[in-house]
Amino acid sequence: MNKPVVTRLPNLLTPFLSRVLLRPFIPGDENRQCRIISRVSMMDDTEVRKTLDRVIAEFGWRHLDLRQYLIKNYKAVEPAIISDTPLSDERKLLIGAYFTQEYALESAALFNPSIVPHPVQENLPEGAVRFILSLRAVGEGHISSIVFREGIVHADGSVAVHKPTTYVTEPEQTPSQVYDKALFSRKLAELRINQDIRQQIMNRLPETFTLAELTRAIKDDRQENPPTRDQEESIHSILALAYSNFTVVFDPTHQTSEKALFPFTPDQRKGMEDVRFVQFIDDDGSHTYFGTYTAYDGHTILPQLIETADFTTFRFLTLNGPAAQNKGMALFPRKIDGQYVMISRQDNENMFIMYSDNIHFWFERKILLRPTFPWEFIQIGNCGSPIETERGWLVLSHGVGPMRKYCIGAFLLDLDDPTKVIGRLREPLIEPRENERSGYVPNVVYTCGMMQVGDLLLIPYAMSDYSSSFATVPLADVLDAMECDE
Repeated sequence: MNKPVVTRLPNLLTPFLSRVLLRPFIPGDENRQCRIISRVSMMDDTEVRKTLDRVIAEFGWRHLDLRQYLIKNYKAVEPAIISDTPLSDERKLLIGAYFTQEYALESAALFNPSIVPHPVQENLPEGAVRFILSLRAVGEGHISSIVFREGIVHADGSVAVHKPTTYVTEPEQTPSQVYDKALFSRKLAELRINQDIRQQIMNRLPETFTLAELTRAIKDDRQENPPTRDQEESIHSILALAYSNFTVVFDPTHQTSEKALFPFTPDQRKGMEDVRFVQFIDDDGSHTYFGTYTAYDGHTILPQLIETADFTTFRFLTLNGPAAQNKGMALFPRKIDGQYVMISRQDNENMFIMYSDNIHFWFERKILLRPTFPWEFIQIGNCGSPIETERGWLVLSHGVGPMRKYCIGAFLLDLDDPTKVIGRLREPLIEPRENERSGYVPNVVYTCGMMQVGDLLLIPYAMSDYSSSFATVPLADVLDAMECDE
């Protein structure tokens, strides 16, 4: 069998150093906050105006909403103000500036891309497809976030990626997040939260409830049933679960490339890694974009889920159950026999498949593939969600071989029963070339998804955990090169 011919495209996505995000810069010591505020309060009006003007001139053009953000950070430290003397708007803005910083979220790396068709496909040349590319961006402190690019792949396989603006914005977290009581209670039981305390609190809530209602129920229960120390820890765990499931909304006037999903919660504080987006088609023909990703707090990795219909509003959801663990979970683009299907890697070595009637809960897993060829003897994993072809479910894989070299491979699963492997590439589809071997983690090519465009597969891929590019390969050539088990 002939090895498929992969065409590498000239597009190169490298870290964009001037894309900076506004972030709080607030010392945890309230006494220190108070001293900083006092120093600004002692400045005369002329000096305040002069210093603020310098801040606005230096930083205002780099952000879409600098003044709004400065006021937001002023309000965050307002409780540390010890005087009731009214402050001018200029002084409030300047205080906010002392508690604000810029963060270059792409300064270290831009890699591990995932690709899906754009929700809007109008006004395109014949045979062209508009896409959204998500990437893992790494900045100071090795914190990973999710950023986006838009582009068009043409019928001939050429790709045009729209140059992003220098602006980057974060979304607003919606305070009216609604929780499903049955699902929430199920997760609390799985976490082994104290049964008495969870029942007491859940009994105070309706079938769907908001964070405010949960907080009020906890307050009422504390008053009526003063908790023990152990029960207080359980209450904190209940609130932590609530904060891990939330919705964020971007300004819809902002371009997709101007949106960044930066860690929001404690379980994400060191990064949101390797999101694998898929355009999921439901039974009624509607579609939703789901993204599985890994939340990392510096010690523990947790698989999580993102849901969006438009890349403006994003719901963050926990993945639950004993099979929801480790990294590399990728959802099939539709249900099979009425169930969701996921490929995963729970043991850092083999590839698994699992089914569930509820996308939030995953209980059983079945081994799908083991390392078989020399280029994957250390471990194998998936490289994004499968695509459906006439011959079966095509899945890209990654394999780790000698010298920790990462390559991209592929395998084929039965359409009706994807627990059956019916084909597999003996040799890598893509392996690092000499000019792709140097980076943050050398000797690595890796992807988190692919997209079919006509007769071609479009594969965005990362090079040595630093930058990203694209490759195309005829779909038929990949399928024909499979070693079939049928």
